[in-house]
Amino acid sequence: MHTSRHHHRGSRPRTAVRALSGLFLATVLALTGCTSGGGDGGGDDKAAGAGDRAAALEGPKDAAGAQAGKPGGRKPPKPTGTHVIRTATLTVRVKDVPEAVADARAAAEDAGGIVGNESTSRDDEGRERSRVVLRVPQDKYEDVLKSLEGTGRLLDREAKAQDVTDQVVDVESRVTSQRASVTRVRELMDKATKLSDVVTLEGELSTRQADLESLLAQRASLKDRTNMATITLSLTESARETAEGGDDTTFGDALTGGWDAFVTGLRWIVIALAAVLPFAATAALLLLLWLRWARRKQGDNAP
Repeated sequence: MHTSRHHHRGSRPRTAVRALSGLFLATVLALTGCTSGGGDGGGDDKAAGAGDRAAALEGPKDAAGAQAGKPGGRKPPKPTGTHVIRTATLTVRVKDVPEAVADARAAAEDAGGIVGNESTSRDDEGRERSRVVLRVPQDKYEDVLKSLEGTGRLLDREAKAQDVTDQVVDVESRVTSQRASVTRVRELMDKATKLSDVVTLEGELSTRQADLESLLAQRASLKDRTNMATITLSLTESARETAEGGDDTTFGDALTGGWDAFVTGLRWIVIALAAVLPFAATAALLLLLWLRWARRKQGDNAP
């Protein structure tokens, strides 16, 4: 009994020590895990910040592309429909050029368009010529073309259609990416603490903003050319109008024409005489010899 009781007394302290040791070890492991987890998160944030900063300073454009290409990033919207640039060139002969120009201007304005460049000149024969550039909406393009062709006699027509849908999509995508790039550089500038980093980021921001403005100008140009068709109209005065316009012949013109006819007739007479002259000279010589012979014979026969 004494031995058993002594054994129970010795085992209880050991059990308590083991329990306390296990509890202490579990606490240490838990604290170590929390510290390690917090340390890893802070390290990731610092590494990410350093990576973004390095990308902005060493390769800002690649960093912007990576930001725009993230799975969670915003994708640029794709334009719907087909984008086509339409241009046409017409050459029309009309009776009255100023009146035809006025009709063309009215046709463009009625369709919701505008009149661009306009020039007028005269050729060596005094005929008037005009060249007018018209900008009309795409949906009114064919109607305006038919109206312009009906102003006179159509001499030449050339129409072109250029599909720029892929170009429009590409420019839209580049604009979206460039805007995200500019925003990213501004965020890095707000976080920068070193003067050298601020100066570098300011230079990169200026470059990216200039690129963005260039892309916006390209997008505006494409939008204008796809929304409005361009028609170049060349008008020339009919040559028949000058010939049939009235009796413009003067006395000097008639005198000149008569003199030209007289000289032409005299030239033909001289040519005819030159052709006949050898034969006439030969006939006259023969006639003279015959007369002499006849007179001599008559004198010999006289009593």
